[in-house]
Amino acid sequence: MKRLLGVALGILTAIGGFVDIGDLVTNALVGSRFGLSLAWATLVGLVGICLYAEMSGRVAAVTSRGTFDLVRERLGPRAGLANLIASFLVTALTFTAEIGGIALSLELATSVNYLLWVPMLGLAVWLLIWRVKFSIMENVFGLLGLTLLVFGVALWQLHPQWGDLLHQIAVPHKPTNEGTPVYFYYAIALFGAAMTPYEVFFFSSGGVEEKWTKKDIITERINVYLGFPLGGLLSVSIAAVAAIVLLPNNISVNTLGQVGLPIAVASGKLALAVAILGFVAATFGAALETGLSCGYSVAQYFGWQWGKFVRPRDAGRFHLLVLLTLILAVGGVLTTINPITITEYSVVFSAVALPLTYFPILVIANDPDYMGDKANGRICNFLGSIYLVIIVVASAAAIPLMFWTKAGQ
Repeated sequence: MKRLLGVALGILTAIGGFVDIGDLVTNALVGSRFGLSLAWATLVGLVGICLYAEMSGRVAAVTSRGTFDLVRERLGPRAGLANLIASFLVTALTFTAEIGGIALSLELATSVNYLLWVPMLGLAVWLLIWRVKFSIMENVFGLLGLTLLVFGVALWQLHPQWGDLLHQIAVPHKPTNEGTPVYFYYAIALFGAAMTPYEVFFFSSGGVEEKWTKKDIITERINVYLGFPLGGLLSVSIAAVAAIVLLPNNISVNTLGQVGLPIAVASGKLALAVAILGFVAATFGAALETGLSCGYSVAQYFGWQWGKFVRPRDAGRFHLLVLLTLILAVGGVLTTINPITITEYSVVFSAVALPLTYFPILVIANDPDYMGDKANGRICNFLGSIYLVIIVVASAAAIPLMFWTKAGQ
């Protein structure tokens, strides 16, 4: 029974933790401009993140070692350092976006300017990372993130033409008022939002924190293959309500309030309050994950003691690094750059960095010296190779499309 409850809780936290500020903004923005004609990009990213997370979790369960420790050993210091730099910069940018996302959520709830919340949020994030147990952080914010299921309820209450929505997904088409480069720019943005690297770093490092062994691989796979897809359906629901409410009225998403507008239209003020609670929980949980992931990556590469399974004073450099990264993230939001803009760039740069973060995991998961009889099988290698090609193409196209389209304008 205890094991069953653990699996159920893991699935719930995977659903609630799948959606962060990048998923909220990108899916709503795309839905408001393209309807569900880009849902295929979310689905491709969803399959990719499941594959990526399963390999990472399996590696953690078999080796009981951190990702960057293994990458440095297996691929060498130089390749490991390139992986580290790319991963850290993207995760730190995402960390900044998540801090801004919490502040914007609280502004929606209180009408107090988001910048006034930022210093207090920085302190709150630091205290939680420093003092609260890993399992409590993961489960509490994951479960609170389930309040975002209000988007699914709102979709039902809008009484859409389900056949039309399914047709948009199954037979995607570019709206006539949108250019082809812009269409594919946002496809890459959705792909990057679904395959954000920090999710995998946090997932695998969390496995080490929770002392996974080979016996936990089944539990890990259930959490990945049930929790993530249900979280992906939630992302599609966000795009769908935007397509139904915002697209016909030519309302594009430029603020977090516009992400929640379809909820108010469909279900009223109480449902909007629930959605705002979900915004706070999702962004706060993601801020904790990205902050920890910044510390995980550097500490694992350099062989420092890391994690919350030891006392803070025994992992002093790890916690100091998290604090310094948090200060930079808070400073980034206080520059008054629109957090929505930071979010849009963070998901695109996630796609840019993916080859450097995905390829090493694929190599290690396929290495019998590390994995023994738990190395990738033929099907996993086949899918992994296909996704490596997709990731490389998306990474190569992201920056040129960003400049060509002026970031989707």
